[in-house]
Amino acid sequence: MEKIRLQKYFTDCGIMSRRRAEKEIADGRVRVNGEVATVGQTVTPGVDTVEYNGKAVIMPGGEKKICIMLNKPRGFITSLSDDRGRKCVTELLGDLSERVYPVGRLDMYSEGLLLLTNDGELANALTHPRHGVAKIYHVTTEGVPSDSRMNALRAPMTIDGYSLLPVKSEIISRSPGSAVIEMHLYEGRNRQIRKMCDAVGIKIRRLKRVAIGDITLGDLEKGKYRYLSDAEIEYLRKTAKIGGNENA
Repeated sequence: MEKIRLQKYFTDCGIMSRRRAEKEIADGRVRVNGEVATVGQTVTPGVDTVEYNGKAVIMPGGEKKICIMLNKPRGFITSLSDDRGRKCVTELLGDLSERVYPVGRLDMYSEGLLLLTNDGELANALTHPRHGVAKIYHVTTEGVPSDSRMNALRAPMTIDGYSLLPVKSEIISRSPGSAVIEMHLYEGRNRQIRKMCDAVGIKIRRLKRVAIGDITLGDLEKGKYRYLSDAEIEYLRKTAKIGGNENA
């Protein structure tokens, strides 16, 4: 595919007008292959990586849609590149031939199930709370939280000025000096679980995402990935209320 101007790339993707794209580029909100873009820059669709406000912008059509599951270890950031030299999840995909982008984020010190895809429609649907796809986390705590702290964790809460959706939270196991809380999130505010637990006085020892809907991490080894099956992708598309199954 031939190179096109970056502002046309945004209009072809249905993101914004050329005029607005020029402003967003000039304001430094667009990156190409990890570098801040410039107005008038050209890109090759399907080859160059374009990000807007930290999220991948993928031109529809012309490529087979895939989705993979990665068991992200602690110490890696959910990004395509990093100007501070931190380890990125893409380093764990060395032998993957397709170019994929993370669906949502896990912070550097969290671990577990991370989906990556080149299907922008699926990625957007899975990260939007109105589609009702639960992200399930296991939170290992320091000490066993009291009933009052658990009730506070389940109660309506405002974090960073935002009223959160209800979060189902239950202790699923206890051991001397620790417990595991299972939490179901339908939105992904920045470091939401950590901020919620901090607000009610629960200290986190380990934070791991174990499932997205019925798609579970299972016995996938840490730092490894696998392709989702057609049935798993179809489940995600139906759960996220995406019509049809084209290129899934």
